[in-house]
Amino acid sequence: MKRNLLALRHLDVDDIQYLLSLAQEYKDGLRFAGGNGPRRSIGLLFFENSTRTRVSFEQACHKLGYVPVNFSGDGSSMSKGETLKDTILTMRHEQLDALVMRHRASGAAFLAAEHFSGPVINAGDGQHEHPTQALADAMTILERKGQIEDLTVAIVGDVRHSRVARSNAWLLSKLGAHVRYVGPNTLIPSNMSGMPGTVHYDLKAGLTDADVVICLRLQRERMAGPLVSSANEYTKMYQVNRGSLRVAHPEVIVMHPGPMNRGIELDDATADGPHCTVHDQVHNGIYVRMAALEWSLGEDGAA
Repeated sequence: MKRNLLALRHLDVDDIQYLLSLAQEYKDGLRFAGGNGPRRSIGLLFFENSTRTRVSFEQACHKLGYVPVNFSGDGSSMSKGETLKDTILTMRHEQLDALVMRHRASGAAFLAAEHFSGPVINAGDGQHEHPTQALADAMTILERKGQIEDLTVAIVGDVRHSRVARSNAWLLSKLGAHVRYVGPNTLIPSNMSGMPGTVHYDLKAGLTDADVVICLRLQRERMAGPLVSSANEYTKMYQVNRGSLRVAHPEVIVMHPGPMNRGIELDDATADGPHCTVHDQVHNGIYVRMAALEWSLGEDGAA
């Protein structure tokens, strides 16, 4: 059965746990990729810049024996005025088996799913969601902590513009974590009524007894105006560093989806220290994307 992976808020807990289990099997060598089935062609449509997500999806394709077909907006007919809908229809008739898409508009992946014949995986749509990044983060937390249930997770920084924050909030809360959003009121969504978790405008209060801290960068490219007085002022009030982490749990882990702005959302000592899991997150991204591709194409063996 083919399945879309568009948003974690709509995904059942059983599916989330299954994807994490499947990813771990690949990492542990308990599951082997590259069967005798047809060679699948996977369209990688990236309309925004990407390093970690694009490369890990390419790696996932190669490890599964799939053929990645790269596509970017700048070198396509969209630069000549073609609509996203017509581009998706073109990909459909080019006989691609699945699409992985990143787009600057929230909801773009849902539009793609309406017009493409195969499964669509959302690799980040505007300020909406980034499901596979949250899965990679959850896998990393499980490796480091052994559990997600009952952990306190502080998501610090530009929550307002972060699709990673939204996906992590939904996934982690569904698995039993207590989620906090920490940042200035200008960087917290004005309507939090539909989001699981609590809001803290003070960094110390937000980090107190936290088991996991997820740092977010300032997404100036999405800001309509100056939402922080200055980078220096933001750093003084909200940087995650050795001093601010003193109130957190002694075995706290510090995460970042990348790219990092060193010296702003976290300092060098924290980024390079033993509590930081950034490189683990990148590494685990390959395995969760393998799981996502196989699951979406219905080739995971599940009913």
